[in-house]
Amino acid sequence: MDQLALIIGLLLATVVAVGLGDRLRLPYPVLMLILAASLTFIPGFPEMDISPELILPIFLPPLLFATAQRSSWAVFRVRWRTLIMLAVALVIVSTAAVAGAAWLMIPGIGIPAAIALGAMVAPPDPVAVESVAGRVHMPRRLITVLQSEGLFNDAAAIVIFQAAVAAAVSGSRIGPDVVLKFLVGAAVAVLVGIAMGWVTALITRLVASMVARSAVTLVVPFAAYILAEEVHASGVIAVVVTALEMQRHSRPQDAAERVTRTAFWDVVELLVTGLAFGLVGLEIRHVIHDEGTEIYGMIGTAVVVCIIVFAVRFLWLALLAASARKRENLLQPTSAKEVLILTWCGMRGLATLALALALPLTLADGTPFPARDQLLVIACAVLLATLVLPGLTLPWLMKVLKATGDGSEERDAARVLAKRAQQAAVAALKDNDLMKELPPEKVALVKEKMTRLHAELLDGSLKNESVGEKRKRGRELAIAVQTIALDAARQEVVAARNEPDMDPEVADRVLRQLDLRTMIMPE
Repeated sequence: MDQLALIIGLLLATVVAVGLGDRLRLPYPVLMLILAASLTFIPGFPEMDISPELILPIFLPPLLFATAQRSSWAVFRVRWRTLIMLAVALVIVSTAAVAGAAWLMIPGIGIPAAIALGAMVAPPDPVAVESVAGRVHMPRRLITVLQSEGLFNDAAAIVIFQAAVAAAVSGSRIGPDVVLKFLVGAAVAVLVGIAMGWVTALITRLVASMVARSAVTLVVPFAAYILAEEVHASGVIAVVVTALEMQRHSRPQDAAERVTRTAFWDVVELLVTGLAFGLVGLEIRHVIHDEGTEIYGMIGTAVVVCIIVFAVRFLWLALLAASARKRENLLQPTSAKEVLILTWCGMRGLATLALALALPLTLADGTPFPARDQLLVIACAVLLATLVLPGLTLPWLMKVLKATGDGSEERDAARVLAKRAQQAAVAALKDNDLMKELPPEKVALVKEKMTRLHAELLDGSLKNESVGEKRKRGRELAIAVQTIALDAARQEVVAARNEPDMDPEVADRVLRQLDLRTMIMPE
């Protein structure tokens, strides 16, 4: 009962942290980390023991699914260079740099455990970054770069971490065969993800209840992860592919389900993040109790690792900025100012927490995992350095560098896309026989509605009309708009989303507005 009460308390604390963050204009992950650290000093606080083997299956599926469902195959196709250079290459370089330093500074750690540490602290958290970037009005292009990095960096780091931990536990070395095993496991995981996406699409078509269809999305990530792990494939990749496949199978008539699912997963992601921060606080309490005064000797190594994390990110982004100026790649930093801002936005979060909690207690022969307590201290130090410090000082940095954006580029892109959606809706209605059958007064209402569609997609305004008033404007008109015009508009936006010069995030926002417009129309 004490453990259940502790979990409920941590979830409630997460909600309180979000409320305080809104009032204090601070990102809630910063407040949760401070709260988690304070738990270590409360005497008599109840203890909670969760097997490290259960941490990844519990936390990773919702974490990866929540992130991946914001993306699509089109985003991967448009941003593949940025994904490779930031979400994969930077994670590998950061892992190697931290692993090398840890191997030199921590006696007896071994190369696999050092690589596990590097993978733990390598991936920035897009949730933490977005919670800060939105408050300081960061230019849209820089947010796009950070979001692109966050699409796949967690998955890359987790795959490296799992391979390193498996090698450390078994006492084997990480050799070239690991690459082959990874490629085979990734291929099988992709097949598992595609199959799970197809099965999920089939279930959502057979189940009439919208609540049940939304509930399926909570089960599917865990099912994909467990199934892939059972066949010795990558559960991480399977979950990501499942989410992308579900997006691909999405239908225009599923607007209500998409809106409900988005809200549901926002809540799940928030609570999972808060719970993970709280559990890390409890874990650090054990470390402080076990190590005593020896923990002060770990601070020097932790500081060095934090400096390496910042330095590697800065140097890598500077290298990308130099190449971006030559190639005019807008999805990479292009100036020293942008390099500094993006370096400061490399905030670690839930992935680092989950991997730290997942470190095994012992090896296969029963001996303690090498330097486990010190690895936890270093991971928490990186969290403090990359999350708290930048989270509190980023608004000041943006002001000093005069880099605050006004959102004009995003608004212009959304305006053009909304106009295209309106034109597609009008064209679909003109070509439909239903318009020829409607009386003149209904035709006038349709034209009025299409004139207003452009503005409604931009700001989501309902023009102060209640649902009842909209019903009075004619059931035939509502059906025409819902089944013909909005479907045509959605197809136009989906097509535009795949264009190389289109920002997928802007397209997603217009699609959400179309879904909301569909929801308020009577069936």
